[in-house]
Amino acid sequence: MTQSWTSAHAEPHYSSRNNWLRASVLGANDGLISTASLLMGLASANASNQTILLTGLAALIGGAVSMAAGEYVSVSSQADTEQVDLQKESHELQHNPERELAELTAIYRSRGLDEDLAQQSRPCPNPARCLVRSRPRRNWFVGHIGC
Repeated sequence: MTQSWTSAHAEPHYSSRNNWLRASVLGANDGLISTASLLMGLASANASNQTILLTGLAALIGGAVSMAAGEYVSVSSQADTEQVDLQKESHELQHNPERELAELTAIYRSRGLDEDLAQQSRPCPNPARCLVRSRPRRNWFVGHIGC
């Protein structure tokens, strides 16, 4: 049984998976610093303990809502962009498969493959299916291989 080159690779790579962790850590750090700065300002102005506590709670809730809304907009925007890219690539594959194969070959050449090996990339018999299969990998051209 032949495995695709992606499933045969035994060592997982996590660099593309930890974006959410980085965003969470940076967001939490930003929230802590801004809230602490606000509370230090209130404390230095001799505000009451009740005022400081209530302000801190409001700042934490406001920051959390702001981060959630920002992340929602970011993810929605990325999904919309990917959907448009899928539609564009699907249209190009259906209407000009030769040019898309040449583009794929050029991508392989730019990544260091020699001309013969780059030419061995075969077009997918069902381009729309290959685009959908390749979407989670974030590499549109990977779907052309082994469809």
